This record gives sequence, structure tokens and C-alpha cells, in this order.
Amino acid sequence: MQFFGPPDTGEARPFSRAVKAAGMVWVSGHSAPHDPARGIHRGETAADEVRNALNFIAGLLAEAGSSLDRVVQVTMLISDRADYAACNAEYVKHFPNGLPARHTALFGVPTEAKVGFACIALAD
Repeated sequence: MQFFGPPDTGEARPFSRAVKAAGMVWVSGHSAPHDPARGIHRGETAADEVRNALNFIAGLLAEAGSSLDRVVQVTMLISDRADYAACNAEYVKHFPNGLPARHTALFGVPTEAKVGFACIALAD
């Protein structure tokens, strides 16, 4: 197994950002990056958050030798049903070669994120 983005010493996050094993990459749940002190913001709208979260995940997949084109399953977590259509409209833009299997669930986390994603992809 290969671990990508394990938590730093003393960090509260008890998981790796992604794990590669048996020809697959499992990406943990992630919302769009948000670090106002560094000028990084999730986005103004749910669609912005989808774009920024999937771009972040694309970077994790690339580091693990995969890509969004190789994703076979996605979990989309949304915090407000009213954002579902906007999230879907942006989501499909990131999978132009075919949509992976997906399930969607409402979620609540101790952040202001509107949407988050986890996925499974084929590795190199």
C-alpha cells in the first residue's frame, strides 16, 4: 500500500488523503480547500465548491498515478438539497468521457462546506 497525504504530526485529521493498493486508488472525502490565511477559499457558490473540490481530488489522483477519467465510483455529499441541481450541472463537466457510478447523501460536518466528494479510481 502507498499512502498519500498522511496527517502531519499533531494534526487532528485521522486519515490519509488517498491510499493506493491492488491497482486502485481510494480517495477520502474532501471538500474544496479552504485556508483564508493563505488566500484560499472554497468558492462563493455550490458549483464553485464542486469545481474546486474536484480539482483538488484530481491533484490527489495524479499524485497516485490516476485521474478523474479513471474514476469508477464517486460519493457526493451535499449539505443542502437546494444545491443538488447546481452541483450536478458542474459535476458532469469533470467527467466528459463518461460518468462514474455515484451515490449522493446529505451531510453535515463541522465546517461551512456545501459539498464534498470521495471516490475510487483505477491506478496506473
